[in-house]
Amino acid sequence: MGPLVNEGQRETVEKYVEIGKKAARLVCGGNPLTEGPFKKGWYFEPTIFADVAPDARIAQEEIFGPVLSVLETSDLDDAIGILNNSRYGLSNSIYAKDVNGAFRAIRDIEAGITYVNGPTIGAEVQLPFGGVKDTGNGHREASHTVLDTFSEWKSVYVDYSGRLQKAQIDAIE
Repeated sequence: MGPLVNEGQRETVEKYVEIGKKAARLVCGGNPLTEGPFKKGWYFEPTIFADVAPDARIAQEEIFGPVLSVLETSDLDDAIGILNNSRYGLSNSIYAKDVNGAFRAIRDIEAGITYVNGPTIGAEVQLPFGGVKDTGNGHREASHTVLDTFSEWKSVYVDYSGRLQKAQIDAIE
């Protein structure tokens, strides 16, 4: 696991961990790493919270750090409801043996990326990347779709005949 992007982000993660300690049970982690090989960079211990309520800030907000909130659900519909009750929707992961349940989750979860039986490890460069709702900026980056994001398309027609052309709806003589 690499460092956070900068000192400010590590401080943000520390603040979320303090918020989490008041709302849930800290299972492990929760501290910045600053000694030895971690002196150069903005590292933070992998952190896991259990017994997290669906409306807790650590479950509802994008932390962008190595913090995992574990929420208990009663079934797949409950899990999908909890996920969709967030204003964010970048990526998610579902582990399932039931292919029908997995495809129902793919269909119903409001997110830009869904992994089935794999972690949310980032993005594949050949596929569009981005989220929905308040995640991202409204478009997909990466893959061929990046051309639409960072380009302004222009259609150009050139006629080298030297004659005035009729409109397509005019009768041809």
